[in-house]
Amino acid sequence: MTTTNQAEVSRIRDLTRDVRELEITLREPRRLSFKAGQFISFDVPKDGLPHPVVRPYSIASPPSIDDRLTLVFNLVEGGPGSQYLYGLRMGDAVRFKGPAGSFYLRENPNRHMLCVATGTGIAPLLSMIVAELERESPQPVTLFWGLRYERDLYYRDELEALASRFPRFSFVTCLSRPGPGWMGARGRVTDLVNERVTSVRDLAAYLCGNGAMIKDVTALLQAKGLCPIYREKYY
Repeated sequence: MTTTNQAEVSRIRDLTRDVRELEITLREPRRLSFKAGQFISFDVPKDGLPHPVVRPYSIASPPSIDDRLTLVFNLVEGGPGSQYLYGLRMGDAVRFKGPAGSFYLRENPNRHMLCVATGTGIAPLLSMIVAELERESPQPVTLFWGLRYERDLYYRDELEALASRFPRFSFVTCLSRPGPGWMGARGRVTDLVNERVTSVRDLAAYLCGNGAMIKDVTALLQAKGLCPIYREKYY
C-alpha cells in the first residue's frame, strides 16, 4: 500500500510567464528520504472523470534538504495537474505519494557527469547536480540546457552561484529562438552536444525533457562510443 504524505505550501515563485516554482514543507512525516532525480505524485481531479488522475512531478531540490521539497512545472492549458498546482496558495495543505522513479543519480565516481535538459526537464537534473557537487569528487559536472526565448530563462543566478562555489561545475544555456541581442549559445541543445562532446569514454549522461531531444542526443552519444545514458521523457 502506497503511503500518502502530508505537506503545506511554504513558498510560491513565478520563474517566467508560464513556469512556477513551488516549495512544500513536510508535515507528516517531517522528513522524507529520496534519491536525486526521483518524483512525487498527486491525485488531482479531472473534468469529466469520476476519479482523480495521477500526475507526477520531479523534485528539484537535493536529498540533503529532507524537510521540504521544491517542484518546478509549466502552466499547461487544460492540464489537470498544472491547474491543481497553479491553484495552490500559501499555507494550503497538500497530499502526495512517493518518492518514486528509476531516473536518479547513480554512483559513477570515475565519470564526467553530463546533464542535458530541455524546458522544465531541468528539475530532476538540478537535484542531481547539487547532490553530485555535494560529494567529494574531482569529476567535472556539465549542464547543457535548451530553451526557446530569452523570456524563458530562469535559474541563471542559481546556476552562476553553483559554478562560482564549485569550480568543477559548468553550464551552457542554449536558445533555439533567441533575439538579436542574445550573446549566448544559439540553436538546439542537440547541436551543442554534438559540437562540444568529443569523447564519451569517461562520460555518464543524464537526459531529461522532450522525447525528440532525448532520442537525438542518445543517438549522438552512442555514435561516439559506449557510456551510461539515463533518460526521463517529459513529453
